[in-house]
Amino acid sequence: MTYLLLSILASTALFVIFKLFERFKINTLQAIVVNYITASISGFVSYDATISIDYITSSKWFVGAIALGFLFITVFNLMALTAQRNGLSVASVAGKMSVVIPVIFGFYVYNESAGAQKIIGIIIALIAVYLTAVKSKSTFDFKQGLLLPFLLFLGSGVIDTSIKYLETKYVASNGIPIFSATIFGFAATIGVLILCFKILKKNFKLDKKSIPGGIVLGVVNYYSIYFLLKALQYEGLESSTIFTVNNVAIVMMSTLFGLLLFKEHISKKNWFGITLAIISIILVTLA
Repeated sequence: MTYLLLSILASTALFVIFKLFERFKINTLQAIVVNYITASISGFVSYDATISIDYITSSKWFVGAIALGFLFITVFNLMALTAQRNGLSVASVAGKMSVVIPVIFGFYVYNESAGAQKIIGIIIALIAVYLTAVKSKSTFDFKQGLLLPFLLFLGSGVIDTSIKYLETKYVASNGIPIFSATIFGFAATIGVLILCFKILKKNFKLDKKSIPGGIVLGVVNYYSIYFLLKALQYEGLESSTIFTVNNVAIVMMSTLFGLLLFKEHISKKNWFGITLAIISIILVTLA
């Protein structure tokens, strides 16, 4: 339970850091690339055994790590596009409602319990995510711009599901740092290639603030994944419970931090969503 709490805090801290990027006008793309490089280095440094290229490339999770690296940076860009074209609230809801994908996967593949209390808690959780994230004047427009939110929903769900599957099947208990580092390493490689393309197109100007900002983001980002993977290894909690509590708590805490640190407006609908989020966490955890 400690690792789950730390994962929630680290993931919420990512929200705060991104808001600070906006406040201090830090180039987000450049900071994201530095973030992936830093996160990868953090994983390699945290690994307590000898690092071997042969071991990494021969590991059964290697191909999955490559795919996740591509997914990480692709889904991030989808999130940015969705926020720009459909609104931040739509991006938040689409991303976090994807929790339904790993939850259903857990029911069918890992034969996890699906009692009435847990199902009710998960349904309340989905409602809570929507009510907490959506702004008072925001509504989903399913007739226009459905593609980006759907792809974000699908991509986020596939990431969570893949992480759990690889962790369960192929990653040793002491192999989380090297596994995470490899994922971030491939994401960093793609990010560097994007920046190289911008340099060739002469559409690049180095933002020096993005380097320290990206380093801080990278350390926090690495540990958000590390703690989530450690939580998934805990036998006392099923993955369907962990993903539900994790996603709902992140949305709830991010909203509260937005209120306390950035003076964001929270509507009655948002407060009702936070209340439902607490209820859903209690129901799912005690199921």
